[in-house]
Amino acid sequence: MILWVGVLVAGGFGAVLRFLVDGAVGRRAARSFPVGTLAVNVSGAALLGLIGGLALSRPAALLAGTAFVGSYTTFSTWMLETQRLGEERQVWPAVANIVVSVVLGMAAATLGQWIAGRL
Repeated sequence: MILWVGVLVAGGFGAVLRFLVDGAVGRRAARSFPVGTLAVNVSGAALLGLIGGLALSRPAALLAGTAFVGSYTTFSTWMLETQRLGEERQVWPAVANIVVSVVLGMAAATLGQWIAGRL
């Protein structure tokens, strides 16, 4: 039961943090390109790489990785924003959103794992 409550709390914090980070970055960038979502997903990939590289117990990994980072990052918003760029005939920004997100996400996850290996 305590693990479920932890999932609810960590997931709630992750979702609120996503809302705050996406909004703050989006306001500063003020572009049609979804930089807020990109910032959230890349930072989340780095955090998940770090968590994955640490020797956490299964419950701790569930709380940190699945509950917090899982609710912080957002695949669905990334895809919706990419689809909307395509609908608006902004093909290159849509393609760039996919490529940049994947490349930076992989690099961020690798960086997170590298940092975990140094701790």
